[in-house]
Amino acid sequence: MAREQLGVLNALDIAKTQWYHFTAIVIAGMGFFTDAYDLFCISLVTKLLGRIYYTDYNSEKPGTLPPNVAAAVNGVALCGTLAGQLFFGWLGDKLGRKKVYGITLLLMVVCSLASGLSFGSTPVGTIITLCFFRFWLGFGIGGDYPLSATIMSEYANKKTRGAFIAAVFAMQGFGILAGGIVALIVSSAFDHKFKAPPYSVNRHDSLAPQADYIWRIILMFGALPAALTYYWRMKMPETARYTALVAKNAKQAAADMAKVLHVDLEAEEEKVQKLAADRSNSFGLFSKEFAKRHGLHLLGTTTTWFLLDIAFYSQNLFQKDIFTAINWIPKAAEMNAIHEVYRIARAQTLIALCSTVPGYWFTVFLIDYMGRFAIQLMGFFFMTVFMFALAIPYHHWTLKPNRIGFVIMYSLTFFFANFGPNATTFVVPAEIFPARLRSTCHGISAAAGKAGAIVGAFGFLYAAQSKDKSKTDAGYPPGIGVKNSLLALGVINFFGMLFTLLVPESKGKSLEELTGENEENGEEMQGADTARTVPV
Repeated sequence: MAREQLGVLNALDIAKTQWYHFTAIVIAGMGFFTDAYDLFCISLVTKLLGRIYYTDYNSEKPGTLPPNVAAAVNGVALCGTLAGQLFFGWLGDKLGRKKVYGITLLLMVVCSLASGLSFGSTPVGTIITLCFFRFWLGFGIGGDYPLSATIMSEYANKKTRGAFIAAVFAMQGFGILAGGIVALIVSSAFDHKFKAPPYSVNRHDSLAPQADYIWRIILMFGALPAALTYYWRMKMPETARYTALVAKNAKQAAADMAKVLHVDLEAEEEKVQKLAADRSNSFGLFSKEFAKRHGLHLLGTTTTWFLLDIAFYSQNLFQKDIFTAINWIPKAAEMNAIHEVYRIARAQTLIALCSTVPGYWFTVFLIDYMGRFAIQLMGFFFMTVFMFALAIPYHHWTLKPNRIGFVIMYSLTFFFANFGPNATTFVVPAEIFPARLRSTCHGISAAAGKAGAIVGAFGFLYAAQSKDKSKTDAGYPPGIGVKNSLLALGVINFFGMLFTLLVPESKGKSLEELTGENEENGEEMQGADTARTVPV
């Protein structure tokens, strides 16, 4: 039998959209803006790092990062993010969302600055220092995932909750765009100030000494948005759902939300004590009861996020290699070091502006109408279609007249990733698990995603290499080529469609209705799966 909803939680569920919702979106969203900037800006400067630290002037090609170094530079932040998602997700349920929220931001500010100040008397020393600080930067970023999602879901009303959580995540698109714009501005300024010939004309002079400042400025800029939101993050009250349902403090929950909602709320201490006494809703993560109620849901959220991130991160981190493969960016020897950064940044900015950012906001505007399940299934379907459409006639797309077509098709895979599973895999785990396990389960789901990102980042480095040994990048063994890599990503997206069938629809329901926390005497949760007719 359903128990009457706590008044403070009901007030949040039915609250009209007001200023505090937008404040919460901006405060949580700026963390995601910084996350995306910090994670993806590295792809803009890896070619430059290769030129600065690994150029052999006897070679006909400029230097590139050796395979193990490139894998470390690209992947170490993702490893830190995975660890941070698990650790801070667990901590957010143990200590409260707010207590942990500031720590993640401070880590991001300090480690962004430290990454740009990486020092060393040798190339290896500089790269090791950079990787050390990028790991801890990733650790802070990882904490932002479960905490931001959980805070936003627990603050939102049930009618527009999906849009609010998706809006926080959509700031990631602006972070990727900002990375491209900052790199464009910095590289353009340096390119005009310090004129240098292409590598093929003069190998030594193609690398201006001042180029070393470029990657440092780009990496350090990530500290700015995080620092600007620290004060406001510390001013946010703890969420009422944590205070009432986990900390069992009805008085504090009512007082906090009365200030936020500008209404009088009763402290229902008797109801909270009844909830505390009901042992049927106190099962742990590793219990049979959790496996029975939420086991398939956790399997669904982890597998879909894992599969999505293999495709999404391999595309994002290595789009510069794909653009080079289709000759959209000139060969490295035809440019000087600074101009290469400019061309890579221009390509990434164009993709972000035309497909990445719009895709996120389509989700924000439509998620509470279409539902999470439909958007995720549709996104995986179209990603599969466009990957195969790129891969099967791959030679056709490499021909000069067809390159713009390739870029359009490639952009559409980004669009449907973001108007699709890249947003919904973030939203759903913040809604369907109990309050005392919500941050932990979101952290586990997100960590599965980062495991996929690591597979994508490391695997694509090797897989996308040409089958012809003479055409591979320095130090790499022959791979399966870009065509077969795109085919593999298409298959991965198809499996993402299948595992989406395990994920419940959460549109329009209160969090307690979804998780069964309003049920007396352990009545099994019904609401989550009856909202859609697809069998699980």
